[in-house]
Amino acid sequence: MGLREQLSNDLKDAMRQRQETHKRTLRSVIAALKQAETELDSSGKRIHLDDEGILALIVQQAKQRRDSIREYAKGGRQDLVDEEQAELAILEEYMPRQLTRAEIEAEARQVIDEVGASGPRDIGKVMRPLLDRLGDRADGREVNLVVRELLAD
Repeated sequence: MGLREQLSNDLKDAMRQRQETHKRTLRSVIAALKQAETELDSSGKRIHLDDEGILALIVQQAKQRRDSIREYAKGGRQDLVDEEQAELAILEEYMPRQLTRAEIEAEARQVIDEVGASGPRDIGKVMRPLLDRLGDRADGREVNLVVRELLAD
C-alpha cells in the first residue's frame, strides 16, 4: 500500500474512532497534497506526487509544526504548543526515524573531514553535502546548530 492510500485509510480510521487531532492533521496533509497536485510542471501537465513526494510534503508540514511550536512557546501559549506537538507526533509516524543529535554530530564530523573544513567560514562547504546525506532524517535547523558548534571549536 502506498503512502497516499495509507493516509486515506488512517483518516477513515480516525473518523470512525472519533480522534479529532488525527482527523485534523491527516485532513491538512491530504489538503496540502491536493493543493500541490493542482500545480503544473514545466511541460504544462499536472503534478502527481509519488510516495517520495508525499513524504517530502509531510516533512514540510512537520517543519511548519516545529516552527509554530517555537513561536507559540515564545508567546506563552502552552495550549497551542500542546496542540501543535500532538499534530507533529502524528506526522512523525509517517516519516523516517529522525537521527539523534549524536548521530548528526558523527555524520557532520565525517563531512567536515571529507571537505577539509576548518572554521566557521566553511559552514557552507559542509552543509550542502551533509544535508544531502541526511535527507529527511534530520531537521535542517538542528544540523546547522551542530555544524556551527563543531566548526567553532
